[in-house]
Amino acid sequence: MSAPERIEKKRVVIVGGGIAGLSAARQLKERGCDDFVLLELEEAVGGNSRFAENPVSPAPWGAHYVPLPAPECAPIIELFKELGVITGSDSAGRPIYNEFYLCAEPSERLFIRGRWQEGLMPMVGITRDDKRQYGEFAAAIEEFRNARGDDGRRAFAIPVDESSRDAKFLALDRQTISEFMTERGWNSAPLRWYVDYCCRDDFGTRAELISAWAGIHYFASRGGVAANASSQTVVTWPEGNGWLVRQLKKNVGEKIRAHSLVFNISQENSRASADVLDPRTMEKVRYETEQVIFCGPRFVAHHVIDGLKGIPCPVQHYAPWMVANLTLRKKPTGFGVELAWDNVIYDSSSLGYVVATHQNPARNREKTVITYYHALCDKPPGEARGEAQKRTYRAWCDLILDDLEKAHPGIAADIENLDVWIWGHGMVAPTRGFVWGEARHSMQPSLGRIHFAHSDMSGISLFEEAYIRGQRAANTVLAQLT
Repeated sequence: MSAPERIEKKRVVIVGGGIAGLSAARQLKERGCDDFVLLELEEAVGGNSRFAENPVSPAPWGAHYVPLPAPECAPIIELFKELGVITGSDSAGRPIYNEFYLCAEPSERLFIRGRWQEGLMPMVGITRDDKRQYGEFAAAIEEFRNARGDDGRRAFAIPVDESSRDAKFLALDRQTISEFMTERGWNSAPLRWYVDYCCRDDFGTRAELISAWAGIHYFASRGGVAANASSQTVVTWPEGNGWLVRQLKKNVGEKIRAHSLVFNISQENSRASADVLDPRTMEKVRYETEQVIFCGPRFVAHHVIDGLKGIPCPVQHYAPWMVANLTLRKKPTGFGVELAWDNVIYDSSSLGYVVATHQNPARNREKTVITYYHALCDKPPGEARGEAQKRTYRAWCDLILDDLEKAHPGIAADIENLDVWIWGHGMVAPTRGFVWGEARHSMQPSLGRIHFAHSDMSGISLFEEAYIRGQRAANTVLAQLT
């Protein structure tokens, strides 16, 4: 490619404006480093926490909640205090959360056998044996939630790297969650459906591929406490984690360079450089720098960083997704319990929908926006991505409406607008052997002056993981600069 038209010099270049990149930028700024730039390919930052906005309500395009952080997740607790999510503590030292940010009731419901029931664990039409297995599963999860290894750490923690390294827990990473359940004799169809739903919901991949360690982590890592909420409560907003994107952008907005396609990163002696193309103007810019924080997905790094090009990416499974935002003239109705924040259809290939206006104090108004989620996991990821790319908007609409009509007959007539978003590489999938295997371990070290920060490095795509990775990378860079 021809030489750059312009050269800029910055002490630090951040590549990627997802949560990790925004966290790194915030940390640099707060610790007194102002000579940096954040390069983002898209027209807006946020990564898979981006959000939409229309006259009815903002709504998420991806991540839409954060569980209450446990004590070992200190950076998130501190962030929540700074942002007013945590407003104080009670006499026992338990955090008090802003009531407007705690998920309002009813929080979850499931459409099964023609009616809506409270909660997502199937309860309508189950057998005595199903109930027995439910009880055994719940008891096992509670045991894992309270378990500690010989090293004194919780067996399953957020961030992942705070979890115990005890061999008896790490061994769970060498089998799938489906195999783990089969070993325990848990063959209940509704229980297996529920665990598979949870794997699709959090990892974008079916239970038959997900590591048992990761599958248990989904349930057992939630150890947060609050003075005014249960440990299973989540914090959320109309725009989902887009609210956190708004907050992280504050004070660093002028450092963001959108429409910046980074196509080459190299380093030599005491300097590094990032070559960037603006797809709108085709202008090429070279940023010369002392340090680079690479906050994009790992597979991108292997296309743009000298020293990684041509080397296979350690992450072999990225889950593709389709997300749609539907603006409705009136709220969805149905037989059974009332509309909840999270609404799931049993035996559907989708994950159902969340209601953006659920967290709005004025949510009694008639119009609403619902965000519909569909993990494209019924075929291998590459094949699913190819099919998603070829599918027309009309075909996506038909797929969405065919599914929603099961629970909401006639809903098509209430739609004012329907937008579709495809995430080709939505998130890393913690398949068998990945979380505690060599592949993830190999992604941790810096490459000279290039430091990595992305939830890929944790093996699980969570806000907490991305935020802490960005913060840590920024601290590493600041230590080298000084």
